Amino acid sequence: MNRDLEYKQKQIKSISEEISYLKNNEAQILKNRNYSIFERDYQVLKAAGTLDLFKYLSRKPAELSGGQRQRVALGRAIVRNPKVFLMDEPLSNLDAKLRVQTRTEIASIHKKVGATTIYVTHDQTEAMTLADRIVIMKDGYIQQIATPKQAYNEPENMFVGGFIGSPAMNFLLGSYSNGKFVFDGEKRISINLDKKHIALLKNAYEGKRIALGVRPENIKLSSLGDNYSSPIEANINDSELLGNEYIYYCYLEKQKFLVKLDIDNEIGSISKTNFFFNLDKVHFFDLETTKRIK
Repeated sequence: MNRDLEYKQKQIKSISEEISYLKNNEAQILKNRNYSIFERDYQVLKAAGTLDLFKYLSRKPAELSGGQRQRVALGRAIVRNPKVFLMDEPLSNLDAKLRVQTRTEIASIHKKVGATTIYVTHDQTEAMTLADRIVIMKDGYIQQIATPKQAYNEPENMFVGGFIGSPAMNFLLGSYSNGKFVFDGEKRISINLDKKHIALLKNAYEGKRIALGVRPENIKLSSLGDNYSSPIEANINDSELLGNEYIYYCYLEKQKFLVKLDIDNEIGSISKTNFFFNLDKVHFFDLETTKRIK
């Protein structure tokens, strides 16, 4: 990109909370770009059709709902036919229901328009549902660039693992010792590891403290296959029912972790039970660098 170009000459359009008339304002901008009357009307009506805005073309901002205003802002950008859209938290001021609706509309519009979209958000749900690729940042530094699936299943470090996912990834501290992960605590509770993890840890991490990372949905009440850990007994302190699933707040001695189970696997009122980790979904992290060991 030529850095000497004026902003209006760059093929980039920022979409923010700035709202005004779609029809007259954007037609004037197209006029300034030497579009004919026919071309101006065509571009405005095309954008209105894409966004279902025909009946709002001449309305004032005060007459529009929050979602309609967001669509007008998108329409103003589409009319200019940019090569890149910049969306800086466009849904931040919407209520939860409207945020979901508008998020779906943005995804649909992106497919129709086809332009590259850079979408800035603090909401991981927006990032996971809208993005083809995610750039996860912390304190101005890139932590990982990946597809949503890769960021979820293969977090580059503990920050990414703890940020992506709801509930977040559990991190349990302990040490590697002779093919086992030994959890911190007086009881020295341990689980046997599979060949893949032993190969990763046996040379550089024998006897060293590391973190085991596992997502709540990858902890089960029974071993569902060959690659599940030996059982660990944990205390259950609390639970939450979230529609079709339960979240259990558990403790392995003093270390807290969450377990997500579907409603058919309700634990009930017992205060202690055995859990099994899906070793295919377990990760280990270096405590000094916080990076995933791979």
